[in-house]
Amino acid sequence: MVNKHEYTGKTYEEAVNKAKIDLQELEENLIINTKEEKKTLLSKKVEIEVIEKREVKDYLKKLIKTLLKDMGFDVEIEITVNNNTPTYRLYSTNDALLIGKDGKNLKALTTVVNAILTKEINSNYRFLIDVSDYKEKNDRRVERLAKKLAREVRETKVEVKMDSMNSYQRRLVHNILNNNKYVYTESVGEEPNRCVVIKPRD
Repeated sequence: MVNKHEYTGKTYEEAVNKAKIDLQELEENLIINTKEEKKTLLSKKVEIEVIEKREVKDYLKKLIKTLLKDMGFDVEIEITVNNNTPTYRLYSTNDALLIGKDGKNLKALTTVVNAILTKEINSNYRFLIDVSDYKEKNDRRVERLAKKLAREVRETKVEVKMDSMNSYQRRLVHNILNNNKYVYTESVGEEPNRCVVIKPRD
């Protein structure tokens, strides 16, 4: 469980300021949910629920470790933060089983953890789970392929359809080529066969 703090104010801003002062945190380090907003002819009251992101980060580590322990995995977890997004890197004696074929077990774990967390904090919270450096290596492979195909499309002026990818990988390709002056990307098809098409710019 994460600690949830409640504050009230005549306005949302006033309630948030109370939270910032009490918790001695910047607003960007807080998850803020509006619980209730009451209005009468003479007054208004806003009630918010506040969770510190650092607590969520620690809660996630314990949650992942507990879930995997119940499944028979003894893991060590290393946390790194990049662009305000924590990555939970797992190390075990059976990384291959944790990852699964094409990363399916890792994806399933991420889905379960995300569902539990969203219910707990009533908000979206971006995080990544990796096993050793599987996702990092896979990201680099996708990046190399996207850039290689973009060069081909630039030279031939013929669009290229990539193999089917999950939503995370598709988003990665879109982000990698987002500022490319010569090509642009589109996602096409239906899950689980949805893929990215790289097209030449006019």
